[in-house]
Amino acid sequence: MSWIRKIIMDRMFLLILLLINILGTIYGYYWYLYQLQDTPWYFLPFVPDSPTASLFFVFVIIGFLRDKQHGLIEALAVASLFKYGIWAVGMNLGGALVGTPLDLINYMLIFSHLGMAVQGLLYAPFYKIKGWHVTIAALVLFHNEIIDYVFDMMPRYDILDPYQDMIGYLTFWLSALSIFIVWKMRKA
Repeated sequence: MSWIRKIIMDRMFLLILLLINILGTIYGYYWYLYQLQDTPWYFLPFVPDSPTASLFFVFVIIGFLRDKQHGLIEALAVASLFKYGIWAVGMNLGGALVGTPLDLINYMLIFSHLGMAVQGLLYAPFYKIKGWHVTIAALVLFHNEIIDYVFDMMPRYDILDPYQDMIGYLTFWLSALSIFIVWKMRKA
């Protein structure tokens, strides 16, 4: 497995991954554009979940490239990449289960978000995450749950509106799982 570590920490590989994440982040914010236009200003930071997760990872990659890591950013990145990566896959598959056939955009969203979750976990051996970083990441993720499901700011999937209570409940537990995973990655 040391050859995998060598590849994923190779400067050229990191630069390509950085470019992919920058482009994905830009597309993600664009995807949220219509919802952001209807969002009160004080909720704006909490609405675009996936692009914010990939933005955190952009800073993680920059840290690797500059040999200046930040455990808090790494904890926020891996927790949110895993959570929102899995969440988006579930939402797209859930939409298909209740009646909207998967199309090319759905498949792109499924595979790109699955990639988000995987990339966050793939770099686990290199993170410098401490217990207090995990605590802050947990507060951020659970705070976002409240914003999404109490103040009705969750990403819009109209076909799944009748299931928002169940989605909120499952998302809470997905946050808990994400935090548990990051807790297991911490360095002390």
